[in-house]
Amino acid sequence: MGSSAQIEDVVVVDIEKKAEEPNEWSQWVLNAPEPPSLWHELAGSVSNTISRYQGKASGPRSQSGPKIMVSFLQAMFPVLGWGRNYSAISFRNDLLAGLTIASLCIPQGIGYATLARLDPEYGLYTSAVPPLIYAMMGSSREVAIGPVAVVSLLLSSMIQKLIDPSTDPLGYTKLVLTATLFAGIFQAAFGLLRLGFLLEFLSHAAIVGFTAGAAIVIGLQQLKGLFGFQRFTNKTDVVSVTMSVRESLDHPLQWNYLNVVLGCSFLILMLISRFLGKRNRKLFWLPAISPLASVVLSTLIVFLTRADKHGVNIVKHVKGGLNPSSVHLLELNSPYIGEVAKIGLVASVIALTESVSVGRSFASMRGYHIDGNKEMVSIGFMNIIGSFTSCYVATGSFSRTAVNVAAGCETAGSNIVMAITVVISLLCFTKLLYFTPTAILASIIISALPGLVDFNEAYRIWKLDKLDFLACAGAFFGVLFSSVEIGLLVAVAISFTNIIMISIRPGTETLGRLPETDWFCDVHQYPMAVKTAGVLIIRVKSALLCFANANFVTERIMKLITDEEEEEEANENEGDTKRTIQLVIIDASNLMNIDTSGIASLEELHKSLVSHGKQGVSQLAIANPRWQVIHKLKAANFVRTIGGRVFLTVAEAVGCKLDPV
Repeated sequence: MGSSAQIEDVVVVDIEKKAEEPNEWSQWVLNAPEPPSLWHELAGSVSNTISRYQGKASGPRSQSGPKIMVSFLQAMFPVLGWGRNYSAISFRNDLLAGLTIASLCIPQGIGYATLARLDPEYGLYTSAVPPLIYAMMGSSREVAIGPVAVVSLLLSSMIQKLIDPSTDPLGYTKLVLTATLFAGIFQAAFGLLRLGFLLEFLSHAAIVGFTAGAAIVIGLQQLKGLFGFQRFTNKTDVVSVTMSVRESLDHPLQWNYLNVVLGCSFLILMLISRFLGKRNRKLFWLPAISPLASVVLSTLIVFLTRADKHGVNIVKHVKGGLNPSSVHLLELNSPYIGEVAKIGLVASVIALTESVSVGRSFASMRGYHIDGNKEMVSIGFMNIIGSFTSCYVATGSFSRTAVNVAAGCETAGSNIVMAITVVISLLCFTKLLYFTPTAILASIIISALPGLVDFNEAYRIWKLDKLDFLACAGAFFGVLFSSVEIGLLVAVAISFTNIIMISIRPGTETLGRLPETDWFCDVHQYPMAVKTAGVLIIRVKSALLCFANANFVTERIMKLITDEEEEEEANENEGDTKRTIQLVIIDASNLMNIDTSGIASLEELHKSLVSHGKQGVSQLAIANPRWQVIHKLKAANFVRTIGGRVFLTVAEAVGCKLDPV
């Protein structure tokens, strides 16, 4: 027994000597320069924001003032770049694509305006000015700009709680335009301040569930136009809408079968054209022009048969002309200004999420990258100017963008062609829409909804991550059974809960050496990894050791030590020699930062290890600490507390323990 104690004392002395005389690698860790301060990081962020709009210049000193300005303008207005190399072939392709998406956006714009509880012309206004602004400032070549179903539903469901559009249509319109202004301001601010990461809190799974729930609610709401119901609920939850449909169907005098026949007939034709367009890519133009063809044919049928005299509901007057100024309609002194700003914030996030994700998807397919922050700035300015010109919130549409790509667009010039086509329609053809049946507008919206319900993606999310699927389901059922904002709130709450749970209860890994290597891996993931006798190597699966998780991590480490010692005692009872835990190594390669609570927890862990060791030889070592972590550990004198046992690699830390005496 005495000789055993003497050997252990020698081991302790050996460890302390090696701590006092660290090798060259350890010196690299301990003598690293101080990391950038918070001020330098903030200044660097501002510098990055500015440099994003200075093109590819290496810096202000490398160019003269005028060249810097030109570079800045080219970055701010990408049209100045691609416009210089614009060719006749590009114009031909953009012309065809622009006319194709115009044939789709005109009827959709009218339909989405009615969904937003606005006059039909507002959908056309929103399809005219915003695409022109985006073509100047946007960095995506494919995104088609205009009103979309989900944002239209969002605005109508939230703003009608403040002002009823049926009793005060002008006041309602003013609030919609004001919300659009706020949405644009928030979007531009997100981009200028490089806050695009905030959008990530609305996860992909939440968007899938939210969009699917909104699509079902939109479809049920369009039954009002499809059947021609005279009275219908203003609520957006599926229970209220379903009850309203049932009550209306129970009273035949409140609806007309001619609306149903007309709307369903053209709905079937549009769905068939959509199916054929998916089966044969050469027929991409079929689903693109079918909505406009349906509007033209149905309007002609109603005009020739005078079906409006027999109960068919029609659009009637659609105001023509160029976008009128709406600056005087912005209600910045409204008593609802706080609520309107909140609505603008929610709408801005939904619109940005859809547009940026659509732009990135098609950009990756074509082999180039778009800057999300620049996209936010362009979309923000687009909606700010739009709010001054009678437009409500516009964004990139997935369906129209897909048609734009299929039609062969090459640049954002297709948006210009689309906008000019819409302007011509506003100037010349709005009177022809007088006899357009509202059932057709409803059928156009319904025909676009199947693409919003993605069962395959929901199933994929279920297979990959059950917690992510919970956010998806929460958003879906929240929108379906409560409201749009509740659905979003539930999705964000579940996502935040997921993040918090991962942050405050991070896992730990026990590491072992892979045979014949100096690599240390999780022994559970790699069963061939061998634990080192007398050494417990632990890696914390968290990027931050802070007040929220520090106690949990230290308790977890102490439990691992206890379990390891119990396992060794069991091995001893089976005839193996007893192996006491002499050294605990924390692999800090995952830790990006640490706060004072994290440092205090490490100090407590060190004290516990020293007092916990049965022979008083349990020690703590840190391997591969990151820049911020080692800087704070040195400033807190923790490195001195643990006797300087800080190493560049886990292998070096283990070698220090295992070197012969």
